[in-house]
Amino acid sequence: MTDVPADRPEAEDRQRIALVVGLALLAAGLVLVMFVLPAEFAVDPLGTGARLGLLPLGVTGRTVAALNAEAAAGRGGQGAIIVGRERPFQTETMDLALARGEAVEYKYRLDKGAALLYSWSATAPLDYELHAEPDGAPAGYAQSYEKRTSVSQAAGTLTAPFSGIHGWYWQNPGHQAITLTLKTSGFYTISHEFRSGVPVKNKTFR
Repeated sequence: MTDVPADRPEAEDRQRIALVVGLALLAAGLVLVMFVLPAEFAVDPLGTGARLGLLPLGVTGRTVAALNAEAAAGRGGQGAIIVGRERPFQTETMDLALARGEAVEYKYRLDKGAALLYSWSATAPLDYELHAEPDGAPAGYAQSYEKRTSVSQAAGTLTAPFSGIHGWYWQNPGHQAITLTLKTSGFYTISHEFRSGVPVKNKTFR
């Protein structure tokens, strides 16, 4: 009877571990090349991103990132920057009611470089996201600016890095109805109110 070397099971275990690790790395590499690169960076060496509809997401994301960097570089310069507008700025105050668990979106159409000043307050804390949908972006794509939970007020200034609709998603996480008051001034042309993702009210500013 031939004796099995004592170190043979250990060597086989190491080989199996190496095989599993190698397969995991190979799978991760395929996911990166086939899905992540096309969707995030518009890099599609195998053509799977185009076939699966992921490539437009990457192109839009790369364009938005470039526009954001351009806007940030402009804000970082010295001295005042004046951007003239043909139309006067608009001002609006809105009261929005949210029932228990209800969500609402309110967005403004802004051209690239247009400014929006805003402040909002609610009678109880809300979860919210400030985001935008660029013109020409794939359906369902949104560029997020800020996302927070359990907030009852916020204020700031937004300079649109691209043309599109820019605004908020608020959700009432509590058990009682909440009233939200939004005050804005800016160079917007249209406002949109969405309930359950469906537009329920549009307003044109002249």
